[in-house]
Amino acid sequence: MKKILMITTGGTIASKKSQHGLTPGITAEELLTYIPRVQEICQVDTLALFNLDSTNMTPKHWLKLARTIEEKYTTYDGFVICHGTDTLAYTAAALSYLIQNSVKPIVLTGSQKPIDMDSTDAKVNLLDSFIYACDDLSQEVVIVFDGKVIVGSRAKKVRAKSYNAFTSINFPYIAVILDQQIIRYIPTQPLVQPTKFYHQLQEDLITLKLTPGLDAKVLAFAFENYRCIILESFGVGGMPESLVASFYQLMNKYQKDRLVIVSSQVTNEGSDMTVYEVGKKVKQDFQLLEAYDMTFEAVVTKLMWLMAEYENIDDIRKYFYQTINHDSILNKKY
Repeated sequence: MKKILMITTGGTIASKKSQHGLTPGITAEELLTYIPRVQEICQVDTLALFNLDSTNMTPKHWLKLARTIEEKYTTYDGFVICHGTDTLAYTAAALSYLIQNSVKPIVLTGSQKPIDMDSTDAKVNLLDSFIYACDDLSQEVVIVFDGKVIVGSRAKKVRAKSYNAFTSINFPYIAVILDQQIIRYIPTQPLVQPTKFYHQLQEDLITLKLTPGLDAKVLAFAFENYRCIILESFGVGGMPESLVASFYQLMNKYQKDRLVIVSSQVTNEGSDMTVYEVGKKVKQDFQLLEAYDMTFEAVVTKLMWLMAEYENIDDIRKYFYQTINHDSILNKKY
């Protein structure tokens, strides 16, 4: 029987009603009492690491999660992390970069309703997570939610209340779990590289969502105060004419030590700045990076990881396009 460590961090799944609204209050041991069948599947130890609403999750928490898994890695066959849904995709993406080539499954899950409610998705999600964590073919960082298994770097929360809250962006589901049976869509590939843990993230970045008529002063603030700027652009990626002059001035002044990445505000199908004149010229002139088919959550966390690993901007450019845990398949060589 496999040995799994369940790490709890708070979130809706472990929340109770209070006069101020839902607040984390159910212990790890109590969570397991709601899924008694888990005793037939595996041996479970528990560790209460945080007790947070996931809106309060930060990169420091991601690092502590990764360090905890590293410390326990040789003791357990897999890990199940209970987490709030609001930032679950960010944590899954961050762990995909902090724990690479994991031969053991690291499964994140949560729920839209607390586990102690009569009508809840928590019991199914939690049991499915243990089922997946115990399977011999499971590996790397994934999210298990509403019967779907999603690559950790490809998940996005797309519904605020419904049980099917998460989807996989620009990449198939790895598997589905129906009636406690795993149906795999993508064959498991042996991992060639050894499992590697990383211990730093650099938070010196800002995300800027372009809106019609955005004042160029906002762009200037980003360049003056942050090393890395992620521009959430329109469509497949473009630069409004009203910002072009300011952007060129700022890039000419700061490009030696600033990194600009263009992503799309459109969730599916990715960016391609070469399609339209409004994007093609500015990309060519400054060798801008773009997200292509990556999720926004993956772009943010990958850059945090890369900035911590590499001081040189050109190195970050080079390794940004290195595919990690299926995070990108459309990227083009820098």
